[in-house]
Amino acid sequence: MAVSQDRAAGDRLIVAKIGRAHGVRGEVRVKAFTADPLALADYSPLFASDGRSFSVKELRADKGDMVVARFKGVSDRNAAEALNGTMLFVARAALPAPDEDEFYHADLIGLAAEAPDGSPLGRVVAVHDFGGGDILEVKPERGESLLVSFTREVVPSIDLAGGRIVVDLPAEIEVREDDAAREDAREDDAQDEAPQTENAGESPAEEDRA
Repeated sequence: MAVSQDRAAGDRLIVAKIGRAHGVRGEVRVKAFTADPLALADYSPLFASDGRSFSVKELRADKGDMVVARFKGVSDRNAAEALNGTMLFVARAALPAPDEDEFYHADLIGLAAEAPDGSPLGRVVAVHDFGGGDILEVKPERGESLLVSFTREVVPSIDLAGGRIVVDLPAEIEVREDDAAREDAREDDAQDEAPQTENAGESPAEEDRA
């Protein structure tokens, strides 16, 4: 099963994020969340959260999901740098319906995850692609998130209308620590590595004064 990487924001979908300026002629590097990065031009004009519109003037492939874009009205490096970090949206209605067995991020995030026997597992909070296929992150009410492969074997049922998916957990499952747990672990490691001092007897300074 495939996932189109458009992300939800109400009735809009995030399709790209503008990065740093590229060169001195107003070009910017853009991270695309569409399955085909060059398809961004098909959705032009794109919109920022504050209502500004961006018409794609030129677009060419870069590395991976990155493209180099030039937008109408952006003609120098200063103007391009001012756009760094801007999220770009399209209306959901402007996107084509996904193919069979294909889903938008927006359709999956927030779904309740249940085991085959109906017991709750949590909710889908993110969709990842670490290079080996799409991964759903399922967050239970307590404990670390579960990372499950988004395949028909592991996720045999998807009920978008009912807001739920069935997850048949494999014998071994990867967990994802939350940020707080990772921070606590780092602090514990730092304390373990800190040099230990002994408090028995007088300090060197006190011995010198004696």
